[in-house]
Amino acid sequence: MRKALIALSLAALLPATANAWWNADWTERAKITLNTSAQGLETKEAASGVAVAVRLHSGNFDFTAAKEDGSDLRVVAGDDKTPLKFSIERFDSVNELAVLWVQLPSVLPGSDKNVFYVYGGNAKAPAEGNDSGFDPATVIALHFSDKPAGADQLGAVKPQGPLVTEPNGLLAASARLSGEAITYALSDKPVVDAGNQLTVSLWVKLDDVQHATLVSWGGLTLSVNDGKLVARADKAAVSGGDVPVARWTQVALRLGLGKATLFVNGAQVAQGDAATPALGSTLRLGEGTKGLMDEVQVAAALRSADWMAIAAGAQGAESKLVASAREAKDGASAEGGESHGYMGILVKNLTVDAWVVIVILGVMFAIAAWVMVSKGVLVSKVARANRSFVLRFREANEELLKLETHAPHPESPIYRLYQAGVRELAKRKVGEAGAKPLSGASLDAVKASVDADYVRENAQLNSGMVLLTIAISGGPFLGLLGTVVGVMITFAAIAAAGDVNVNAIAPGIAAALLATVAGLGVAIPALFGYNYLAAQIKNATSDMQIFIDEFITRVAELYGSH
Repeated sequence: MRKALIALSLAALLPATANAWWNADWTERAKITLNTSAQGLETKEAASGVAVAVRLHSGNFDFTAAKEDGSDLRVVAGDDKTPLKFSIERFDSVNELAVLWVQLPSVLPGSDKNVFYVYGGNAKAPAEGNDSGFDPATVIALHFSDKPAGADQLGAVKPQGPLVTEPNGLLAASARLSGEAITYALSDKPVVDAGNQLTVSLWVKLDDVQHATLVSWGGLTLSVNDGKLVARADKAAVSGGDVPVARWTQVALRLGLGKATLFVNGAQVAQGDAATPALGSTLRLGEGTKGLMDEVQVAAALRSADWMAIAAGAQGAESKLVASAREAKDGASAEGGESHGYMGILVKNLTVDAWVVIVILGVMFAIAAWVMVSKGVLVSKVARANRSFVLRFREANEELLKLETHAPHPESPIYRLYQAGVRELAKRKVGEAGAKPLSGASLDAVKASVDADYVRENAQLNSGMVLLTIAISGGPFLGLLGTVVGVMITFAAIAAAGDVNVNAIAPGIAAALLATVAGLGVAIPALFGYNYLAAQIKNATSDMQIFIDEFITRVAELYGSH
């Protein structure tokens, strides 16, 4: 019983691993969470059948493990059992960016437990049909993207005439509006059959908000006049809400039950009496409008305010609704906050130039470490040997010139200066019987010889210190170079791919900053080591200078002329 309780306690203390892996053949997955609580995008009612845009990037998904076309992707509900319908708008394995549309059966209000998973990393996975990521009530969903997967519910709808796109759009590509209408041939039958219930939503980034017609469909018009959103259904008109210039904004119109309701960025801004007019068979977008347009969605249903807010929040680049984290099969997660997970993301996103800089900095660190260790050992030995020899020197009298015959001190620079002085004195037969006293000129000659050896000893002590100064001054600059080039490459890749959300930019910039961290990691230890060694070497050189004066003075006393 006691063992069982201990086992249960240990099991409770172990960190909870991810839910059971949906299929062992898939090695990677991204955990997607919709936070509808007050900390995210707060909603009050449950929403069903919401089409959510999911961005995949190098920070939350391993593109190197997935197929080049993304055909091995699968989306599974939070129970890790139920497959969800989805479509791929973009999958760019080179720039490691992707956009998926996922149809969620239900999104709970006031909860951070709305979770689903995007699986990848199975080279043997068969290609499956690219299901629509939208519920049956969606009449049409135009992405203006580079692939028509899941474009609409009625088949592949193509515009009547040329369509100019901007690759750097809201999610992927967007339609560029130049004033000429983009025309589609449609049928209003689904709307009529649905009891004239209609919801139209789209994203725009307008160059001019004085007068811009966004949607014109039979008796229905949605436009922007003097910065205000205006809807007209036959003779009825409703206006309200501000549409800013040169900023992505979601606008929406809901018609039904005798009411027309306007939304801007998921928030209701106006409501009035209006009935759904006859729509006809021609949908015209952006007539007389300049700017960008994306994600035009038409539904034969009345979308709730929370449904609109979730749809707008999932597509907006700065929304707090969607959070994502990469999860590997072994349970590692970037969301877990573990340092190795973050470092794995940084290392994975390093560019070639950053790797080159970091390798150079690694070599510099190794050299600096070798200099610090070798010099540290040397100055420690020098200090001990100098103290030992100076003590003997100061105690000697008649044997002043014979100290090297017993217990030599080969590691002491002062001892070697002493030897240099003794050699000069030996040339003048100092200390021998009948030797003449040293003159002032002879003493100066001996001192000059010892001073020459002092210069050589000082140079030997300072050898290699220049390598530490190079590490101190050059390390941060090399790291900064790697960071700047890495940030440039990251922004260039983002501009080419057309995804400007912070989740796509952050990994590359964070990885680029790793080069600066590496530069500081080289410079800071080298700075401390240099200051310590410089102080020790300065003490040693001061001791040598003092010894030279002391040695010449002692010799002059004992062997000089009086």
